[in-house]
Amino acid sequence: MAAKKPKSSTPNPGNMSPRVWFYSILLTLQYGFQPIISKRFTRREVIVTSSVLTCEVAKVVCALILMAKDGSLKKLAREWTLVGSLTASGLPAAIYALQNSLLQISYRNLDSLTFSMLNQTKIIFTAIFTYIILRQRQSIQQIGALFLLIMAAVLLSIGEGSSKGSSSGDPEKILFYGIAPVLVASVLSGLASALCQWASQVKKHSSYLMTVEMSIVGSLCLLASTSKSPDGEAIRRYGFFYGWTPLTLIPVVTNALGGILVGLVTSLAGGVRKGFVIVSALLVTAMLQFLFEGTPPSVYCLVALPLVISSISIYQKYPYQVKKKEA
Repeated sequence: MAAKKPKSSTPNPGNMSPRVWFYSILLTLQYGFQPIISKRFTRREVIVTSSVLTCEVAKVVCALILMAKDGSLKKLAREWTLVGSLTASGLPAAIYALQNSLLQISYRNLDSLTFSMLNQTKIIFTAIFTYIILRQRQSIQQIGALFLLIMAAVLLSIGEGSSKGSSSGDPEKILFYGIAPVLVASVLSGLASALCQWASQVKKHSSYLMTVEMSIVGSLCLLASTSKSPDGEAIRRYGFFYGWTPLTLIPVVTNALGGILVGLVTSLAGGVRKGFVIVSALLVTAMLQFLFEGTPPSVYCLVALPLVISSISIYQKYPYQVKKKEA
């Protein structure tokens, strides 16, 4: 009697449990609310690095509390290794740090519209790297759904950036310091997302533990940058919590909880699914701006809405089916 082949450790991207749906909806709402919450409760004087570092600390605290609650914190002392940590979390954290630096360079040399449109290519690169690293295939219908999602993201980017100025200047500078960095950043984003998914699904690295490790690595990189950055100079001159009020903690904590949810969604559903969440959140933000600020959604947003709904429905309904070989 032939032995049965073990089932793949990676979940079917088209099959989502109620728990994954719950986490995805929560993350969509958090992403959607975050810009409005940050705008309302963060003063302009607040130093960006101070809020980012505080958010990373909040993420670590929240993750440790959740690990203590599910009992995984007790196993940490006897199972954790530096090599395992660097492999699972150190590499993605370093990649994300490099990606963020490239995005900053690109943003300074591109207009908002071009930047946002090129930045959406990370969805395709995530799908490519999940196939290369995890052998997670997409059906023809799912590939079509990804392109629908990118079309929706581009439309939302046009709606966001249509009122902003366009870049002008040396075409060579725009190419090498604008377009090239954002495309490389998109490739790195896809690679890091796939590596995080590999660590959690194949290596069974806890998403909470990855959040702790990546927050620590990211914070160390950020602290190192303060020695020469304008934010570092501002912190030394005015103090770490310059411009803070008690309400500043609200967007910091919600952003930290969003970081926990990102880890859970990536671990349970994959990086491609996270791309759907992020684009859906752009629609949520547009609707919330209409409710709280009276700013009506743009025509681009209204056109993008059915595209997002269709792409999610198609991606969920037509997962890749493994063809059974004849005996």
